[in-house]
Amino acid sequence: MTEKNNTKSPGGLARAKQLSAESRSEIAKKAAEARWAKRELKATHTGDLQIGNITLLCHVLENENRVISGNAMQKALGFSKNSSGMALRNFIDNKLIPFLDPETLEKLNNPVKFSRVGSGGSVPETHGYDASVLIDICDAIIEASKRKILSKPQETQAIFAEMIIRSVAKVGLVALIDEATGYQEIRDKHALQAILDKYLAKELAAWAKRFPDEFYQEMFRLKKWSFKPNSVARPGVVGKYTVDLVYERLAPGLLEELEQLNPKNEKGRRKNRHHQWLSSDVGHPALSQHVHSIIGFMKLADSWEQLLSMVDKVYPKKGKQISLLQEDI
Repeated sequence: MTEKNNTKSPGGLARAKQLSAESRSEIAKKAAEARWAKRELKATHTGDLQIGNITLLCHVLENENRVISGNAMQKALGFSKNSSGMALRNFIDNKLIPFLDPETLEKLNNPVKFSRVGSGGSVPETHGYDASVLIDICDAIIEASKRKILSKPQETQAIFAEMIIRSVAKVGLVALIDEATGYQEIRDKHALQAILDKYLAKELAAWAKRFPDEFYQEMFRLKKWSFKPNSVARPGVVGKYTVDLVYERLAPGLLEELEQLNPKNEKGRRKNRHHQWLSSDVGHPALSQHVHSIIGFMKLADSWEQLLSMVDKVYPKKGKQISLLQEDI
């Protein structure tokens, strides 16, 4: 039997010997990726990741890539259910391109085609994006917000992006510690989801919009001011009116305690909103109910004076007892 000819040139063999272990590993990895690219991928695992009240459908493919659909990412970033399926992509193209690196753009332009777990029927295939793309998009949105190039409606996406980044980062640290200590072997499979829910609840409490635009729209009408829905600029006295109508009437002694917990700085500004100090189980529901009641009175009133007269009768200013603050404060 004759010996097979070696197809590698002597020069090629010499160069291969000189390659570091890391270089050989990288070459092998790229070769494997090229082989995977030529075949139809299948998802081996599928599951739901809960981010607030959004269900993010995730997949792990047979090449161990983690992918998320574009529609799932769009929902996670707070786009309306009625938004076009291209809303996120249009947002990226119009505002985020300068803040995304070439590798992320390459992934966005080349979604991964794969078969879902248990898929069948006439359209068994779906498309997804490397899960890291969601984090890259969040980073880009936050940077665009810092540069003040987002419209007011698009600032909603900035809020959701920051919540995702903070929550996932904290859960990721917990997972790394569990892996380093070996605790992941006994950790309940739902534990990380529970931790994510806990951290996200805190972020939602920090960012949730507690005063509807309608509250300010009616206030402006009664004060005969021009109301611009897309503007956040408001007369300074609006804060004083909000304190009068809401915090002084919500619970006994609440305003005094809030002003101690959330004092003004040397420039006369507060670090947080008063409502961020309210408890989620009692304070926030009470605030929501009160604000919507005030809006109802606003709609009935023909003047600011008439509004105050009605509110004084139904919600007189309170005394000195406190019941709506966070228990751990």
